[in-house]
Amino acid sequence: MTVERLEAVNDFVIKFANVNGSGSASANELFAKAILRMGVPVSPRNIFPSNIQGLPTWYEVRVSEAGHLGRRGGTDMMVAMNPQTWDADVAEIAPGGYLFYDSTRPLPPSRFRDDVHVIGMPLTEICNAVYQDPRQRQLFKNIVYVGALAVLLGIEPAVVEKLFSEQYKGKEKLLDSNVRALHLGCDFAREHLGQAVGLQVRRADAVGQRIFVDGNSAAALGCVYGGATVAAWYPITPSSSVAEAFQRYCGKFRVDEATGQHRFAIVQAEDELASIGMVVGAGWNGARAFTATSGPGISLMSEFIGLAYFAEIPVTIIDVQRGGPSTGMPTRTQQSDILACAYASHGDTRHVLLLPQDPHECFEHAAAALDLADRLQTPVFVMTDLDIGMNQRLCEPFRWDPAHAYDRGKVMSAQELEAGRDFGRYKDVDGDGIPWRTLPGTHPTRGSYFTRGTTRDAYARYSERGPDYVYNMERLLRKFATAATLVPQPVLQAAARPTPLGVIYFGSTTPAMLEALETLEAGGVHLDAMRLRAFPFPDSVPQFLAAHERVFVVEQNRDAQMRSLLVNELGMDPARLVPVLHYDGTPITARFIVDAITRQAGGQARAPQGQSAGTAAPPLQPQPDHAPAK
Repeated sequence: MTVERLEAVNDFVIKFANVNGSGSASANELFAKAILRMGVPVSPRNIFPSNIQGLPTWYEVRVSEAGHLGRRGGTDMMVAMNPQTWDADVAEIAPGGYLFYDSTRPLPPSRFRDDVHVIGMPLTEICNAVYQDPRQRQLFKNIVYVGALAVLLGIEPAVVEKLFSEQYKGKEKLLDSNVRALHLGCDFAREHLGQAVGLQVRRADAVGQRIFVDGNSAAALGCVYGGATVAAWYPITPSSSVAEAFQRYCGKFRVDEATGQHRFAIVQAEDELASIGMVVGAGWNGARAFTATSGPGISLMSEFIGLAYFAEIPVTIIDVQRGGPSTGMPTRTQQSDILACAYASHGDTRHVLLLPQDPHECFEHAAAALDLADRLQTPVFVMTDLDIGMNQRLCEPFRWDPAHAYDRGKVMSAQELEAGRDFGRYKDVDGDGIPWRTLPGTHPTRGSYFTRGTTRDAYARYSERGPDYVYNMERLLRKFATAATLVPQPVLQAAARPTPLGVIYFGSTTPAMLEALETLEAGGVHLDAMRLRAFPFPDSVPQFLAAHERVFVVEQNRDAQMRSLLVNELGMDPARLVPVLHYDGTPITARFIVDAITRQAGGQARAPQGQSAGTAAPPLQPQPDHAPAK
């Protein structure tokens, strides 16, 4: 059977199937960065198990000179290094695509597909002949296949060598051994594999000034620039690297050069309860403080979150969302904590949520959250997720105004107290719902108050009187309305022509949604689009909804949580909000969105050229748009 092979330049998906703990992650990342150094945008995603080693892991690299950074769906070339997942990995390759594998041990024809082009290379045999140490054989096998792929795909080996020289600067022995392994792969491919692959990387100038960084590191740096001096946390995937990065950055930017004194405090607490308790205490004391966690941590923190809300204490919480409920899928991505965070704790609560789309906004929103928490005297959540947090992404460079003045909000000074200014800790003096506060030690005799989680009057005196309780609860609503004017505003994108259809999306769905909008427009499905950047919803959100007969709400969870929030908060007719839901733990794709919206909108849009239609399913019952999850 003769099958026409896939041919593409700077527009394909390659996926590596490895074993966790085999040392493949750094080699695969090196491969992606080499393409990036050739001026071609890449969007890599690491799909790994929630154990230390032994289980399957995948690393997917989308190469797109057009700059599409969302997952495309489908695989054009599979680098199959894991016998355990062989059948599923081979099944995932698009017809006419490529299978690269270790051919040291011959496999029967039944293990291959007739419509896939097979490239065998005896990696184990090559490494066994060169290296004596078993660990070296395993580690350098990864570099050998990177070298072979460089030749097959047209990646310049000199670019990879430059990356090695940067990584192993001052460690010449490691540098030399890695370069040697690279050339073992390059030489074999030139001699034995020829022009076996129709996928090619060609130098371009499509990266520009963008940087390549993960969202967790970006959020941590945003906390440093935003003035955070205290972090308390308990390790949990996928948020742990936020605190680890914050520690690295504090070591660089928060240590006094003259004295060596640390101007920060970072505590790994014994659990999530302790960590949020420390952050609440630090915020009450006047420090800018944050914690980083994920869904299970939010569940455990709920009581302290309610205390911070009711006692009105600034707290910043970075929630790197993952699959749930319970332990769920610790190393898969979802947007599944929206409702849990918006209404965290018992009783009547509403919390501010910021919804970054990429690492650039993780940086901006983390810094903004610290300002908002002080200004509003309340918990503020930065709602990122595993896809943004743990994967490196091309984004705009971070920018910071050195003249930025931190917004500490309504903090009464000793001079104001001394002058006899009336201080009612929970008194609304100007109608915005935000009272004045004092910091501990401000004045020796004035401005003190009792901080409690029980009801009180406007002067912080204990009270169970109904009118006092109602006053505070209604004032908190006024404060929440004020927050809607302060949070990052939505981003609007108008269709090419007037349309009764709209779409709302947020966070990590953004790159796939932007690509889907292009495809839908080309296929005759016109949509006005709004990207939400925060909750509470500014006035522009209900105005957008009212201007359209139907609005699709794209999100990555089962229960349409953002749609529920829109209905609950804005009183919208649920029938006008059409859910587009994806929740198998993989990032949503443009293909999935196009298929779901096209079918329901009645248009003729099709998936981007070179891709199959996918398998978008009815709302609330979506199916994966790729091979079965492993």
